[in-house]
This record gives sequence, C-alpha cells and structure tokens, in this order.
Amino acid sequence: MLSEPPRDCRACPRLADFRARNRADHPDFFNAPVPSFGPANASVLVVGLAPGLKGANKTGRPFTGDYAGDLLYETLSEFGFARGHYRADPDDGLTLVDCRITNAVRCVPPQNKPVGAEIGNCRPFLSATIAETTGLRAIVALGRIAHESILSALGARRAAHPFAHAAQHELGRHELGRHELGGHDLGQNDPGSLALFDSYHCSRYNTNTGRLTPEMFKAVFAAVRDEIG
Repeated sequence: MLSEPPRDCRACPRLADFRARNRADHPDFFNAPVPSFGPANASVLVVGLAPGLKGANKTGRPFTGDYAGDLLYETLSEFGFARGHYRADPDDGLTLVDCRITNAVRCVPPQNKPVGAEIGNCRPFLSATIAETTGLRAIVALGRIAHESILSALGARRAAHPFAHAAQHELGRHELGRHELGGHDLGQNDPGSLALFDSYHCSRYNTNTGRLTPEMFKAVFAAVRDEIG
C-alpha cells in the first residue's frame, strides 16, 4: 500500500465529488489529496483531521493557509521541530526537523467533517505513513478523530487509551502487531517505545472558545520534546 493517495483518488465518492466541484470553482487551488510534509526518518509524527478548504486544500501542504497552521508551525518552531519562517505559503522555505505532519483524511471534506466510512477508507494511507516513518518514537494526535484513527491503524484498543487533552499513552509491544498495519512492516520502528500524545485540535474554533489556549497546546509539544530529547 502506498502512503499517498493518487491525485484523483475515488475511494470516497462524496469527497471526490466535492473535490471536482472545487476544481471547477477554484482551478488555482491544489484540490487533491494532500501529501505528508516532513522527513520520512522523523522521530515525531503529527496527525491532524483533514485539509481545510482554503488551507491545505488550497496550498497543498498540511496546515498551511489557515489559523491552525499559524499556531502549529509557531509551536513546532519554538520546540525545534521546524526551521525557517512560516508564511502560509508552501514556497516559504519552512522545513521540518525530525518531525512529519499528515492527516487522518487526505482530502478536504464538506464542512470540514469527514464521515466514518471516509476515515476508514483513508486509514490504510495513515498506516503506510506510520510504517514508513523510520525512527518514529512519538505521535501527536490533534483531536479525537485523529487519535482514534491512529489507534485503529496501530491495532491498539481504544478503550485502553481514551482521548483527553494532554494525555500520553504508551503503546505496548503486545498491542502492536505487524498484521495490524495492513501487512506493513514497521521497519526500524520499535513499537514498544511508541508514545501517543493527545491534544485538542488547534482550530480557530477551539482557540476562540478557549477550549484550547496556545499555552495548553505548547505544553503538549514540550512533553513531546522531553520524551524524545
């Protein structure tokens, strides 16, 4: 299984139709499954929900072009996971350092809300991304849907790892079999040392309502930095 969907992926008819309408309405947008960003040998993988219509769906880079990206990339830079100046432009020269970013669903969904079948259809790409990210030691889930999709991709039990902001889950070797990654080999990754960190999604809604403050968000990445050194 490839880690990136084809440009005209039709695994999810509703998302494919929405993408086609956006290509007609916004021919200058990226309008395709958004690929992961960052080095494939990263120690940290950040998993969001899905591209925003006028964010990553427009620019073609995860969390680029919307408020969520402003907070995420500022935080990554503060903790040494990004280098350069973020300008909400995929050509801004920003690079990730020992960190990679992807989404649980690669195509933009209507109203930013993928349905369960779409999350499941895209999970093999998440599994493949996890499997190919050599040296992976920590995953950061931005929101409950990303958290649950990560656990499903890894074959870990949801009941044993409930989502909560700032929670940290140690995913034990006994839970993570290669067969749970859809046949993907974890390669150099050591499942016994894989930590999952939870955060509320860094969306404008969450920050405007006070559910997530920048300080709360940065505390999660401070814990990640402490974990990997």
